[in-house]
Amino acid sequence: MTNTMQNIEKIVAETGEWLQTRPGERCCIRVSAEETKGAYSIVEIISSPGDSTPLHVHQNEDEHFVILEGTARIALGDKIFDVDAGAAITLPRKIPHAWGNPTEKPLCFVATVTPGGVEHAFRLIARGDYAELAAIAEASGVEIVGPPLLPL
Repeated sequence: MTNTMQNIEKIVAETGEWLQTRPGERCCIRVSAEETKGAYSIVEIISSPGDSTPLHVHQNEDEHFVILEGTARIALGDKIFDVDAGAAITLPRKIPHAWGNPTEKPLCFVATVTPGGVEHAFRLIARGDYAELAAIAEASGVEIVGPPLLPL
């Protein structure tokens, strides 16, 4: 195990409510929508090498990422590009997007989602409650429109 991964494992063990949302992804809800009266949510995400989301569209939320460690590959509309540690990017609502970790090192970033509430879906995914998740995704205007950004 690399020093980076050991440090991440130590942080995961010592902090917050960490949820396993995909085999290669864990997240920690840092600020919930309840704490901000729905204005925003803040979630920290650790992504393993090769992990990625499917191409999807949020009708109601903007996502604002700050990359803390590693490199994120981003699909935004018809563009695909990499964003390195220290950079920030906004994934606007109503534009198809996805993200993934194309490297051999962990990716860690903080996502601020406006308005808040995304953490509800993360909790459902972590519980394996996919039937309820589909209803929430539909009700909140999130649609999967393509495959995962990175091949499995």
